[in-house]
Order: sequence, then structure tokens, then C-alpha cells
Amino acid sequence: MKPKIIVICGPTGAGKTAAAIHLSQKFKGEIIGADSIQIYRLMDIGSAKPTRIEQTVVPHHLIDVVNPDEPFDAALFAEKADHIINSMTSRGITPFIVGGTGLYIKALMHGLSRARPAAREVLKRLKNEAEKYGSDDLYRRLSECDPKTAEKIHPNDTFRITRALEIFEVTGKPISAFHDQHQFSEKKYQALKICIHTDRKKLYERINRRVDAMIEDGFLNEVKMLLKKGYSPDLKSMQSLGYHHMVEYIYGNISWEQALDSMKRDTRRYAKRQLTWFKADPEMKWFTPDQTEQMQLEIERFLG
Repeated sequence: MKPKIIVICGPTGAGKTAAAIHLSQKFKGEIIGADSIQIYRLMDIGSAKPTRIEQTVVPHHLIDVVNPDEPFDAALFAEKADHIINSMTSRGITPFIVGGTGLYIKALMHGLSRARPAAREVLKRLKNEAEKYGSDDLYRRLSECDPKTAEKIHPNDTFRITRALEIFEVTGKPISAFHDQHQFSEKKYQALKICIHTDRKKLYERINRRVDAMIEDGFLNEVKMLLKKGYSPDLKSMQSLGYHHMVEYIYGNISWEQALDSMKRDTRRYAKRQLTWFKADPEMKWFTPDQTEQMQLEIERFLG
């Protein structure tokens, strides 16, 4: 019998954390975070990590795993999560996989082979060109050779732009082609997949309030602290949602109002892309944040 796991996913700001904590308490569970930013240490406010109290109420795993300048990807997430799930099931604990990074969840369910190693010399040259000519020049080149990827990357996201150009230069193929060729194997687990959602208007209101709350909690100071510690604004982690906007403001590239407006706008767009990803999964069961009793009944039936 394949181990049983509970997946609670959904767009940012939908209410996954509260639902997951409530349900994991009901079913002797522990939470494995499936969030590509919460894995970084020191990046607490902008990633909306569960609070220390929430992490005390229910044990959390795969949060604060690496420093902001250390590599981490979906394959590594799946590898670490597999070990944790095996440990949980051996102790009679129900694993709850909670987060909004769809690729992490899919990699865990099916396994995912690592991408080929990067060509360091090519990346170094491209980074030097970005510093000399600006990211706009590299983004223009990416738009010409791989428009599909360019549409998904911010013009100032030097890390992802140089990585995409490196792959095209070395292989002659756009990075989007490699993404399309991800090979997923047979399912490793029996999974009940629950997606937390609400209507678009309410979701966007929740996102706007969340951004305002992050600012009140000191998000700007968190980013200043990261820069002061020497973490480059070009790092993959520092180019993530919210952190990039704060960096742009700190460096004087945009006004405070522009930073907040674009952060809210880009977060809403990200939530829309997350919903598109989860809607493509026919096994997904959909619930609103207040339907915890219905979720509980679904889990009871699943666990048998």
C-alpha cells in the first residue's frame, strides 16, 4: 500500500495555513511546507511563513531549510519531503503537504529528474554583460530567442534571464522546451488533494490586505536587513515576489506608491497563475476557507 498524504494547496492569501493547522490537529498530523520562498531562512514576513506560535501548535517541516544564497529546487524538495513522510508514517503521523508551489507538489507526487548542471562560465559572462549593459538588453535577447519564457519573467529578474539565456546558448533550445519535457513517473503516494479557493473579488481583497499587513509588520526592514547582510539583489530568492519590489524601492528605482501598487498587482497575477495550475489537476477537490467541516469529512473518508 502506498502511503497516504493530505495535500492542501491553493493561491496565495486563500487561507491554506489556518485550514491546514486546524485539520492537522484533528488527524494527528504534521505539516510539510510546499512553498518555494518559505524554505529560505531570514525571509519571514515577505513569504508569509507560519508564525512561531502556529509552528508550535503543529510541527512544521521544510521551512527555514537554506540560506537565501543557497540553491534549492523542486527535485531537492521532493527528496527531503520523501524522507520526512517516511518518518511520519512510521510514527503513525498523517503528513499534510501545505503550500502554493504547484511544481513542488507535483514533483513530490511523481518524482522529478534534476535539470542539467549550469555552464558556469557562460553564466558568469552573461552576468557581466547584465552589469555592463543592463538587464533590459538581456531581456530583449531573451524575448527574441524564447518569447514564451520572457512573458513569465520580470524584465529586471537578472537571475532567471541569465539562466534562460545560458540554457539557450549551450543547448540551442529554449528553457521552456525543457520545462515542457519534465518527465513525471507513476504516483508515489495516495493523495487527497484539497484546494482552498474563494471568488476572485474576495481573494484579491485578501491579497491587498495581506500586502498591507506585511508592510505594517516590517517587511521593508526585513529586506534592508537581507541586503545589509550581503545578500545580492540578483539572487533568485531576492528576485521573488515582494522582495524584488522592496529592493527596487530601496535602490530608488520606483516610488513607495509604485512599489506597493506593483506588489499587489503582481501578487494578484501570481494567484491567478496558481489557480490555473491547480485547475488543471482533475483530482483536485475544491473548498472555500470556511468549509473546514466538509474538508474534515473528506479526510475521514480518505483515511478510512
